[in-house]
Formats: sequence, C-alpha cells, structure tokens
Amino acid sequence: MIERFAGTATMVLGALVLGVVLLAVAVAVRRRVGTVAAFARSGLVWSLLVIALVTLVPLDGIDLERPVATAQQVCSLDYGGPAPDGFLFFSGGQRMLNTVLFVPAGAFLVLVATRWRAGWLLAVLGLGVLAAYSVGIEITQLELSRIGRACDVTDIVDNVLGAGLGGVVGALLAVVLRPWRERRRRR
Repeated sequence: MIERFAGTATMVLGALVLGVVLLAVAVAVRRRVGTVAAFARSGLVWSLLVIALVTLVPLDGIDLERPVATAQQVCSLDYGGPAPDGFLFFSGGQRMLNTVLFVPAGAFLVLVATRWRAGWLLAVLGLGVLAAYSVGIEITQLELSRIGRACDVTDIVDNVLGAGLGGVVGALLAVVLRPWRERRRRR
C-alpha cells in the first residue's frame, strides 16, 4: 500500500484531482465572494497542496527498513547542492522545478491579499509565510528521511525566488483584474 502512494504519477493525479475539486469550490462560492476572489483563494489552496504533493510524496516509495543511522542528520548548506538533471516533464532540472513550483502560490497570494486596503502589506507578509512554508517542507523532509527526500538550503532559495516571481506576476494581474473593485461593487 505504501509503495502505491509514490512516484510522479501519484503527484500528477493528486494535482489534477485537487484542481477539479478546488475549481468546483471556486465556482460554487464566486457569487458570494466575487469571481476573482473565489478563483484566487482556490488557486492559492491548490498551489500550496500541489507543493506539498511534489515535495513530500516519495519518488520510489517509503523505505521502512532504512536504518536511522543512514538518514540525513542535518540540512545541506551546500548551495547549488546535488540536484538531479530533470524531473518528469521539467527538463531544466530540480532547481527550475523548485522555482516554478512556487510561482502560482506567490501570484495567487498577491491576488488574494490585494482585495483589502492593507493588501500590499499583507502580500509582503504572505510572501514571508511562503518562505516559512518552504523551510517547513525542508525540515519535514529532513525529519521523514524514509520518504527518500533531502533537506537542502538551495531548495529554500529557489522556492523563495519562485514565490517572489509569482508575487510580481500577481501584482501585474491585480492591476489588470482589480480585485478591490469587486469588493466595492458587492456592497
């Protein structure tokens, strides 16, 4: 059973199922909260769950017989560390995947935050929370060494870079979509 919940096919299937469910949620609540807000909120939740899937689902299954002594004891501080050549359909390597993976979260976060007056401040704070989420994932990978993942500071840097790029994309989308206007119209 544990062996079945592993690999890239599990990650892709999980992302698709989550996408369909959260798309349905967005459609169901869009009249109540507004179209941009509904899709941005669902998109943010979807992107955070996809990040968890891609970073915490084992690639080859869980090795329950792996001795604790062989497990990674500390997070690698070797910047640029050992990154595989590619991952599924991302031929640019793991570093590119780590960056691209956080772009949607950053974009959706800014779209969600800019709905309120303090939105730009909330967006900056939210990007800090995304950085903390990345650190939390790396710590989880370190603690759960049996999932076959490794804690690496390079991943954190790449994730934060992706969240920042997503924040810029979200800011551009916010100027176009104007989520704050939707709030005023609904009153």
